[in-house]
Formats: sequence, structure tokens, C-alpha cells
Amino acid sequence: MSIVLGYDESPGASRALVTAIDVARTFGEPLVLVYGVNPPGYTGEEFDSHQAALTEIGRRAVDHAVTDAEAAGVETVVELVNAKPVQALIDAAEQHDARMIVVGTWGESPIRGAMLGSVPHKLLHLTARPVLCVPAEDHG
Repeated sequence: MSIVLGYDESPGASRALVTAIDVARTFGEPLVLVYGVNPPGYTGEEFDSHQAALTEIGRRAVDHAVTDAEAAGVETVVELVNAKPVQALIDAAEQHDARMIVVGTWGESPIRGAMLGSVPHKLLHLTARPVLCVPAEDHG
């Protein structure tokens, strides 16, 4: 089993990383860091250059997360997946038999999430795996 984390260096993802490291350490499971690298559109020269740019951004983002996780003694696996974020997380969760998927939130309203389709909102409806949503800020 594993813990899957959607990570993109946003404030919500940064807090989710701390939580995911703690959960992975508690269960003694690897942390799978996932970044979806599928840009809008489907073909053409622009698609290829956008995908290459997203792959490089994703690689840098997850490298920072790997450093933090390994410093905490947590084994990591990096998945730069050629899919949009939600499908990338679902695919990685299946491939790595995830105990749960961890994602950050950035404070959007539930209505906006439902209408625009936020990653946490979509995950809650499209996967049978538990989803842990971590808010960007500590409201306590």
C-alpha cells in the first residue's frame, strides 16, 4: 500500500505534503508524489511544448517534496503522469494500491468547487479510495 499525494507547490499542496509525510511515516508506507502533466488541447506543436514545460515544472516541484519526505525518513516514488490532475491521481492510486489520496485545498467555496470542478471535489466523486483534503491555511 501507499499514500498518494497530488503536489504542485501551491499553499494547499505544501500543507498537504506535511500531512502526507506524517501519514506515510505513521503507516510505514511510501509516499507517491503525483503531478499531472497534460496541458489543454490534444495535438500539435504547442501541445508538445506545453507538455514539456509542465513536465519540467512538475519535476522541480516534486523534487522539493522528495527532499522534505526523505529528510523525514519517508520513502518516495515520483509519478509525472500524462493526464489531467484528477485522472493522474486516480491512476497513481490504482497503480500503487493507495491507502488514501491526499490533496491540498486553497479556500474556494463549495459552490465554486462544484461548478468549476476542483480537484478535491472531483476526487471525492470519482474514486472509491479515501480522499484527505488539507486546507491551505490552519484555521485553528
